[in-house]
Amino acid sequence: EQQLIERAVAGDPVAERAIYEQHVGRVYRMACRMTGNETLAEDFTQEVFVRAFDRLGDFRFQSRLSTWLHTITMSTLLNGLRKTRRIAEREPAHEDLAAFDRGAEDPDATLRLSLHEAIDGLNDGQRAVFVMHDLEGFTHAEIGTALGIEEGSSKARLSRARARLREVLIESGVVAPRFHDSTGENQA
Repeated sequence: EQQLIERAVAGDPVAERAIYEQHVGRVYRMACRMTGNETLAEDFTQEVFVRAFDRLGDFRFQSRLSTWLHTITMSTLLNGLRKTRRIAEREPAHEDLAAFDRGAEDPDATLRLSLHEAIDGLNDGQRAVFVMHDLEGFTHAEIGTALGIEEGSSKARLSRARARLREVLIESGVVAPRFHDSTGENQA
């Protein structure tokens, strides 16, 4: 990885392309999940790589390139979302919803759509940690590095995000509440 980065810094287009190909899928998925809009996600993905290649010479190999790149990704996404105020104003477009609806024969379509809307309703910090941990598989240490927060803060945000998602899905009637008796057994 270090040699590839050094070649890219030196201006090798093959090395730059290799770095792009290794990371574009994950950056784009995160952008899609954070924005809920494919077009906006494409724009943010492009902006992330422009910024990353501009700053690649500053990379100090103190973390993995993917962690460093995702720090840029989250910064770009959060700043971009603030600028466009997409979170507060977002109404899902018909084409955005199509990805979550496989048709009437799919009993999980309502759950997927409700979950998508619930994730959109999380605050920026909770959504970022939820997407990075539960959907992208980052560790809390990696999330802390990428977002500039403590590992414990990442865990707390994830816990709050999951609780809020559970609450919203129960309130919407999509998920039934679970009750536990004093022995810890599930009750209907």
